[in-house]
Amino acid sequence: MNWIAIGHIDDIPLRGARCVKTPEGKIAVFRTAENEVFAIEDHCPHKGGPLSQGIVHGKAVTCPLHNWVISLESGEALGADEGEVRTIPVRNIDGQLSIALESMLVAAE
Repeated sequence: MNWIAIGHIDDIPLRGARCVKTPEGKIAVFRTAENEVFAIEDHCPHKGGPLSQGIVHGKAVTCPLHNWVISLESGEALGADEGEVRTIPVRNIDGQLSIALESMLVAAE
């Protein structure tokens, strides 16, 4: 895998997110209350809402547009909703975060 450094875990607030721009679109990097880090595409499968602006609870995020709940682990919509977003592997080494993208250049937003 091609690991690309994206910053430090402390750059992301607890139960918050930051975005990373890639040639394929924005990636939302989330930090849970338990200091777990997940990365998924930053658009809801419903209407394309910015998941990075949603509310993080447990290992899920609620889209700010229509309240769809998306699993940070699988990228799948939870409950009665159907759809999914791509998940991105994240590596956390002593707080330094990297994401795995296939031969992509990224710039932190």
